[in-house]
Amino acid sequence: MEKKTKSNPADSRYLVLIAILSIVVPLLVSFLLFMPQTGKLGDLDVSFLPKLHAVLNSLTAISLIIGYYQIKRQNWRYHRFAMVTAFVLSTFFLISYVTYHYQAAPTTYGGEGALKMVYYFILITHIILAAVIVPLVLLSVYFAVSEQFVRHKRVSRWTFPLWLYVAITGVLVYLMISPYY
Repeated sequence: MEKKTKSNPADSRYLVLIAILSIVVPLLVSFLLFMPQTGKLGDLDVSFLPKLHAVLNSLTAISLIIGYYQIKRQNWRYHRFAMVTAFVLSTFFLISYVTYHYQAAPTTYGGEGALKMVYYFILITHIILAAVIVPLVLLSVYFAVSEQFVRHKRVSRWTFPLWLYVAITGVLVYLMISPYY
């Protein structure tokens, strides 16, 4: 696969769009977490969505690991498929997550002691890195699609471990809070 190192003329437009999305998405999620809009969608039952979120995060983590394995084997086709799968799963997760938090009342963690501290450590790092990962994922995807593979590789070295952490901790947060739904 040919490596390109120069920027495309369209870079600035896409980079501005990536910057806007990198700000808007975390702000929207923050707004919904801190100012819940409970019941705005009528009687729509979203109680099943947290379990779906855990499934989507699990499948994202698996896709990321497969994609990493495939790129190490220089199998670009399977790498691309796995990474597109991870991106699509994460996109579905984000849409579902926003829908859930727009409709459902907040759930508080009911654990105590050291487990509560562990939960909040995982939750806080998950939330912070989930915001950080948005521009990294978008940049990684853009550089791959625009065949700027040197830039793609440079950004993806950061994107992969952080995205994997966010996907795995999303499942852990669900498992730890699920008894309180």
